[in-house]
Amino acid sequence: MGWMKDETGLDKRDANYRALTPLSHLRRAAKVFPKKTALVYGDFRASYTQYHDRCTRLASGLAQLGVTSGDVVATLLPNIPAQAEAHFGIPACGAVLNTINTRLDKGTIAYIFDHGEAKVALVDTQFLPSVEAAIAEMESDGPLIIEVPDAAADYPASGRYQTYDALLESGDAAFEWIMPADEWESLALNYTSGTTGRPKGVVYHHRGAYLMTMGTVVSWQLTLAPVYLTIVPLFHCNGWNHTWMMPMLGGTIVCCRDVTAKAVYNAIADEGVTHFGGAPIVLNTLVNSSPEERRVFDHTVEVFTAGAPPAPATLAAIETMGFHITQVYGLTETYGHVTECLWDGETWDALDQSSRSAIKARQGVAMPMMDDITVLDPDMNQVAMDGAHQGEIMIRGNSVMKGYLKNPSATDEAFAGGYFHSGDLAVQHPDTHIQIADRAKDIIISGGENISSVEVEGTLMAHSAVSLCAVVAKPDDKWGEVPCAFVELLPGAEVSEAELIAYARETLAGFKAPKAVIFQELPKTSTGKIQKFELRNALSS
Repeated sequence: MGWMKDETGLDKRDANYRALTPLSHLRRAAKVFPKKTALVYGDFRASYTQYHDRCTRLASGLAQLGVTSGDVVATLLPNIPAQAEAHFGIPACGAVLNTINTRLDKGTIAYIFDHGEAKVALVDTQFLPSVEAAIAEMESDGPLIIEVPDAAADYPASGRYQTYDALLESGDAAFEWIMPADEWESLALNYTSGTTGRPKGVVYHHRGAYLMTMGTVVSWQLTLAPVYLTIVPLFHCNGWNHTWMMPMLGGTIVCCRDVTAKAVYNAIADEGVTHFGGAPIVLNTLVNSSPEERRVFDHTVEVFTAGAPPAPATLAAIETMGFHITQVYGLTETYGHVTECLWDGETWDALDQSSRSAIKARQGVAMPMMDDITVLDPDMNQVAMDGAHQGEIMIRGNSVMKGYLKNPSATDEAFAGGYFHSGDLAVQHPDTHIQIADRAKDIIISGGENISSVEVEGTLMAHSAVSLCAVVAKPDDKWGEVPCAFVELLPGAEVSEAELIAYARETLAGFKAPKAVIFQELPKTSTGKIQKFELRNALSS
């Protein structure tokens, strides 16, 4: 059926259709919330009028540099105002935003510049050495660098490049934003971590990001004027799309360059932060912070956590400290979170703390912008919803990537059978809630028995001396593989390998308990995920 026509014979789409895009949120906010504070970073404050103006000047300045619709503009920036402005200003000139992980090595940065064909790169002074080294490795000239100094963080301009402020000054405040004619147009390009090969370029469209912002408002039960702290790096799934969402609510974004317990507590106490997102390691940092790092606050802070199943012990501890935690789940390919642990108060409020924490660690049900998220077996059949049978989390809905840039075979493989294949193994409970058992690559197969590293980690994390834990497969002549635990202790804590193994055996079946414990600082990504591939490599070398 085509579009309905009225008695005049006109196609109503001709007059009223506008492509869904998160850019519309800031254009509206400049009119509806002109004086409301939009951005905060130290002494820097910008109203929505100023925020819109700066994004407009950025779009104009880029256009004057020759950036046209479809060009890629990259950023290597921490969570500072320029990174938030890039989320609107770059697509407002028709370009595609490519936020690059600031912790990548020069070779990977060079690959991303080349693969994505970035025309311009906005680069924080701190990361100029890595970017310059990357461009030196490229056969092409690489992108034009616009330097973004940050004197407040002791990274003043180097004097070698045009600065971000100069680019804004050159921009025209009357520049007309280039809005997408089709909501399926590309909005952003994000690269996967690439732990098993070259990173893949994940392409987002305007429709998916817009609907992600809408669905998040419903799932997080947001109201007007939230104060959001940017802990999730804006180069990671575009900060879960929260920067695009905040103008819709007249919210305030508090930029956080360096995530520490002290910085988080200061932002809550001084700026009145009401919401933030973060990996479980952030929760762990807050739980284990010193009294000197903490500040008193008198409101509940709402937190979305994702990246790995949080240990029930961490959840139990942090919810006594003024934080309300909601577990969510997603991937780079899904714009960030697409499921939520939707709390059933009538059933679960009466449970003891340990049981409630275990439920809160579930990944939950599909968020409103998604069509279907479920657990299927290798033949694409629904697994039994009994909390025991395992399958792979499969995802279908509006907030799923267009595909992998210049990689049709990987795209076809990812969407085989009409769903996006997550690669995460999970069970599904009778109430349809999904709970991750493990990444497929992280399952330990010992003597034919499958062992979930997540289950072993959760057990060890409950020990009073343990700060962080990661469990991986250790090659074994007899069993093929056995669990090996890498443990990071709390400051001043002491526990032996034998004691931790004995502790695990009190809860776990003998074959699931770790056969070795290695005490060390755990390698982590910039988003707080533990890099298990490095631990596996250490065991096999």
